[in-house]
Amino acid sequence: MAAPASDTIDEALPDGGRLSGFCAPQFAAVRDAMRRNFAERGEIGASLCITHRGATLVDLWGGIADPATGKPWERDTICLVFSATKGAAALVAHMLVARGQLSLDEDVCRLWPAFGQNGKAGTTLAMMLSHASPVPAFRDPIKDNGPCDWDYMVERVAAEPAWWPPGSRQGYHGLSFAWTIGEMVRLASGQRLAAYFREEVAEPLGLDFWIGLPVAHEDRVATLVLADFAEMDPTTKFYRALTTEPGSLTQLVTTNTGNIDFNSRAVRAAEIPSANGVTNARGLAGLYAPLANGGGGLVDPDAIARMSRVVSAAHEDACLLQPMRFALGFMATMGTPDSDSTAIIGDRAFGHVGMGGSIGFADPEAEMSFGYAMNRGGTGVLLNPRGQALVDAAYRSLGWSSNLSGGWRR
Repeated sequence: MAAPASDTIDEALPDGGRLSGFCAPQFAAVRDAMRRNFAERGEIGASLCITHRGATLVDLWGGIADPATGKPWERDTICLVFSATKGAAALVAHMLVARGQLSLDEDVCRLWPAFGQNGKAGTTLAMMLSHASPVPAFRDPIKDNGPCDWDYMVERVAAEPAWWPPGSRQGYHGLSFAWTIGEMVRLASGQRLAAYFREEVAEPLGLDFWIGLPVAHEDRVATLVLADFAEMDPTTKFYRALTTEPGSLTQLVTTNTGNIDFNSRAVRAAEIPSANGVTNARGLAGLYAPLANGGGGLVDPDAIARMSRVVSAAHEDACLLQPMRFALGFMATMGTPDSDSTAIIGDRAFGHVGMGGSIGFADPEAEMSFGYAMNRGGTGVLLNPRGQALVDAAYRSLGWSSNLSGGWRR
C-alpha cells in the first residue's frame, strides 16, 4: 500500500541513522513511541508494521543494522526473530489440521511411532502446540551446532525420556518445538516445514519471511546485539535457577543449545522453526494479517477461534518459572502493566514473541495485525518496554481504553 505524501516519514535519529517509512495520522502515537524507543530506551535498529482491516497503515524502519560498521537499517533489512518463528510453524500445523492431514487430539505415535519411547506415548499434537508435551528440553548435551542438523535433532526428540506424563504439565519448549511440530508436519505432508511454509504461506502472501535463509539474502541481515547477562534481574526465580541449578529444566532449556551462534550463517541457513526465522516487521504483520481478518483462505473461522482460545495456562511455567498462557501454538496476552515481563495484547489476540523482544500477532476483534523486529535484545522472556510501548500505542490509536486487566479492551 502506497503512503500519502503527508504520511511519509524521513527524519534523523539521535544516535545515528534515520527513521523512515509511513504512518497514518491515526497512529501518530505509535510513531512517537518508536521515536522514544530510539531516544530513551536504547533501540539500535528496528522495524514496525501494523495492518488494520487488511490495509497497511504503519510501516516504519530505522536506526543502525550493524553497530560495528554503522550500516543503516533500510526498508528491506531483515533480522532473526527467534521464537516469533513459532507462530509460522503453528500456522502450518493448523493448515494441515484444516486440510484433514493432521489431528489435534490423536496420539502422535500413529504417525511417529518412535516418539512413543520412554514414556511419551499418548502425546497429542495439541499438547505439542501448547507446550504440554513431555519433551521441553534435553538432558544430555546437544552436540555443537546440533540444532542445525534436522535428522540428529529428530532422533534426540524421539529418544528423550518424558519429563512428565503427557499433558500433565506446561513447560515452554524453547528449541524442541522445532522438531516436535516440524516432524509431525513432515510426516503428514511429505514436506519439511520450511518448504511447506514457503510454498503455502510466504510466497502466496508475498512475505519476506524465511525459515532457512538463502545465501543471496545474507547481506540484508542485521547484526544481533544480544542482551547483556549482567542486565538480568538477579532476584527472579528464572535467574536463580539459570545460575544455581545445574540440570534444571530452566538451565537446560536456556543453555543446552549446541553452542549455536545466532549471528552465524550456519544458524540462519538451517531449519529451526522454533527459533531461526529471518524477517522484519512487515513479514510478521503480513503473516498475521489474514488471521486478523477471517483467515484469508489459509484457514477457516473455526481455526481462527481455536488459535485465539487459551488451552494451557500456569501460574508457574515449568521452564520459565513465571505465569504463561498459551493457545494452540501461540501466546495469549500475559502479564499486567506493573509486572516485569509482559506481552499485553487483546483478549482474543494471539501471536508469539521472540527472545529479546520481537513480536508478531493477530487481533481478530481489532482486525489488526502487528509486527515488530529489532536487533538489540532485551533481558526479559517476553516483551521489554520498547515492544510493549509500541503495542500499547497501537491499541490506543484504535480507541481501545485500558490494559489494566492484563489484556487490552475497548
